[in-house]
Amino acid sequence: MLKFYILRFLKFGVVGLSGTVIDFGVTYLCKEILKIKKLVANAIGFTLAATSNYILNRIWTWQSTSTQVGVEYLKFFGVSLVGLGINTLTIWLLNDKLKWNFWFSKVCATGIVMLWNFFANNFFTFAGC
Repeated sequence: MLKFYILRFLKFGVVGLSGTVIDFGVTYLCKEILKIKKLVANAIGFTLAATSNYILNRIWTWQSTSTQVGVEYLKFFGVSLVGLGINTLTIWLLNDKLKWNFWFSKVCATGIVMLWNFFANNFFTFAGC
């Protein structure tokens, strides 16, 4: 059973890496090339990455066969939004309050959020898979 969860977690990590590329790429395109305001560009990048992550995780990581795709997507996106909040809070605490290096704080935040997203999606979004 542990082997099963390790494989699923590794797949989740690969999908997350692809989402990071989409997030940063789309945000860069929108902000630097299309001259869209940075927070709007960031929201677009985040939304497209979360959507891509949902599709890939649904098909590959959890192999969901649920017919409730809209509900499942909203659950996944909600988990992602909570993860974004955890990420922001962690960076604020570690960097702003404890004065840790920003990039080290971001790496710590990313690890925490990855665990949150994996377990929340495993036991909430894709609970029956």
